[in-house]
Amino acid sequence: MTKIKIGYKIHNCRKEFRLFASTFLGFTSTKQFTQKKKKSFIYAHYDNSIKIRFFRCLWITRINSVTIKNISYNLFMHNMYKKRLLLNRKICAQLILSNKSYFYIILNEIKNK
Repeated sequence: MTKIKIGYKIHNCRKEFRLFASTFLGFTSTKQFTQKKKKSFIYAHYDNSIKIRFFRCLWITRINSVTIKNISYNLFMHNMYKKRLLLNRKICAQLILSNKSYFYIILNEIKNK
């Protein structure tokens, strides 16, 4: 019986897996590469969601520390929503770090309805 060569598509696919998983030591089979690749993407998605959650908590803490003297954080966000200001938590936190005076202008505008 004659030997059948592996097609170029399978060869290229295995090459891609090996290039992606070049840092994964000790794996020789394509199955192990694919399993490791899937697992790494799952952990990357999970870690990204944790990072998003952490930064949102950080922004809320920064805003709350400044607004607590005048009004509560909940009222501040509620009044921003009512006045249709398109400032999200990230932008407000950046304003607090860079220019507090601009943030206080916005805060007084919201507080004085």
